[in-house]
Amino acid sequence: MPELPEVETVMRGLRPSLEGSILKKVTQRRKDLRFPLPENMAMRLTGRKVEQLKRRAKYVLAHLDDDMVLFFHLGMSGRVTILQDEKRPPLGAHDHIIFETDGGDEIRYCDPRRFGMMDLVHVNDLESHKAFKDLGPEPLGNTFNGPDFYTRIKNKKTNIKATILDQRVVAGIGNIYACEALHLAGISPERQAQSLTMAEADLLVVTIRDVLNKAIEAGGSSLRDYVQASGELGYFQHSWSVYGREGESCRKCDGKDTAQFLIERIQQNGRSTFYCPACQC
Repeated sequence: MPELPEVETVMRGLRPSLEGSILKKVTQRRKDLRFPLPENMAMRLTGRKVEQLKRRAKYVLAHLDDDMVLFFHLGMSGRVTILQDEKRPPLGAHDHIIFETDGGDEIRYCDPRRFGMMDLVHVNDLESHKAFKDLGPEPLGNTFNGPDFYTRIKNKKTNIKATILDQRVVAGIGNIYACEALHLAGISPERQAQSLTMAEADLLVVTIRDVLNKAIEAGGSSLRDYVQASGELGYFQHSWSVYGREGESCRKCDGKDTAQFLIERIQQNGRSTFYCPACQC
C-alpha cells in the first residue's frame, strides 16, 4: 500500500495539471471502489475549479471552488496517471474515473483491486469525516516534535514499531518507513514504546522525518503497483537499509571489527519487520 512519500509524490505530480484548472469533464465508470462513490459525483465535479491540492496522511485532497473537497486513497493497487499527448491509449478495464481539464490534460484513476476510495465533502466537515477525525499529527509538520511524540507514547505498552504505525499517534507512516526510521535511529522494533527515553523519542522524530524526506526526493518506493503521476517508477527502494533485505549485511555495521551482522525478519502484528539485531537495541 502506498505510504506517505508515495502519496506526497502523486499529489505533487498532479499539481501542475490540476491546480487552477477546471474539470471540463468527469467520467465515472462504476458506482463504487472499496466503498460507494458519492452520489452524482461526476455531475457535481464537472465545471468545478481545483483551487488547491494537499495531502493529509495517505490521502490526496483537491479543494474546489464551491467549498467542497474531493479526496482519495490509493488503497492496495490504485494509481493516478496524467496523459497529455493527443494519442492516448484506450481506457483499460480498471480505469474507473477519468478527469479531463480545460488545459487538455487527462487524469485517470486506475484501481484493479478496488481497495482505494474517493469521497466528496464540504470543507467544514472535512476534519470530522471518519477518514480524518482520529488522525495524529503530520510527521513533516511542526506539530510532530519530540516532546509531543514522547507524550503520545510514554504510556503505551505496544512495541514501538506498531506504535508508529498507529495513525492516531502519527499520520501517514507505513511498514516500509517504520522499519527504515527505526534502523536509522538504532532502536529495536521490539521495544515497548513506553521504554523510550525523551532523547530517543526526539531522535526517532528526526529519523522519521529524514527517511520520509529522502523517499519523497526519490519519488517514493515502487513496490508492486505504485507509479508516480507521470507514470515513472519511484527509486527509493534502491536505498532501503533494512526493508526487504533479510539475510543481507547491515550497512551500518559493515566495516566493524566484529563479525558481519545480517538483517533479520520477524513478524509483528501480522506484518514483516526487518531490522539489525546488532545496532538496534
